[in-house]
This record gives sequence, structure tokens and C-alpha cells, in this order.
Amino acid sequence: MDKIHVRDIGLSCIIGVNEEERSEKQDVVINVTLHGDLGAACKSDDFADTVDYKAVEQSIVALVEDSEFYLIEALAEAIAQACLGFDRVEQVDVLVEKPGALRFARTVGVEITRFGNKIPETPVV
Repeated sequence: MDKIHVRDIGLSCIIGVNEEERSEKQDVVINVTLHGDLGAACKSDDFADTVDYKAVEQSIVALVEDSEFYLIEALAEAIAQACLGFDRVEQVDVLVEKPGALRFARTVGVEITRFGNKIPETPVV
């Protein structure tokens, strides 16, 4: 499968399990890799044949900035499901990082991979 990367989306949201973490928005950094067949777009050079990654980013921004999750795992899942709702996205890798979550680490992150509901084609023998 072909890939489109959207990297380092810096946003703020309510995230965390402690009361002090939930009182103000915190920074998160999101990376997504959208997997799908981009062969038609490669041949046609037509926007209608590819994934609208601007719309994907706008969807992620709207989702995250209005969210209030306890776990970055749950936030990553919500982002993955939103991405899979776009045409031609068959698989998505989502990395959500929470800078400063640990005192001696630059960041903590959770990465998940999710697949769309499309049934893989069985090769003809």
C-alpha cells in the first residue's frame, strides 16, 4: 500500500487522569500515516483520485481540540477511526505524544495501527 504522512500536528486538549492535568489544556503532538492505493492518482494527476489530507488534518484538529480524554490511547483510537472514515484510507498508523508527561523524558507516546472494514482480496490461484 502507498502512504501519506501528516507529521507533527501540534494541538492542545484536556488529557490525563489527574485532577491537575484536567484543569487546563495540555499540548499533544500527532503523527498519522494514511495507507491506501494511490495508483489512480499517480496515473491521473487528479485530486479526485487521492486522499484529501487537508480535510483529514482539519478533522483531527476539530476532534482533538474539543476532546477530553483520560488516556492518550483513547485519543489515538478516536483519531484512527476519524481517519478511516475518509475515502481511500484502508489503514492508519497514529502516534500521539504528550511532551513533558514524564519528568526526565522529552515525551511519552502511544502508537496504534487500525484497519478499515474492507475485506482483503483473496489471490486467485
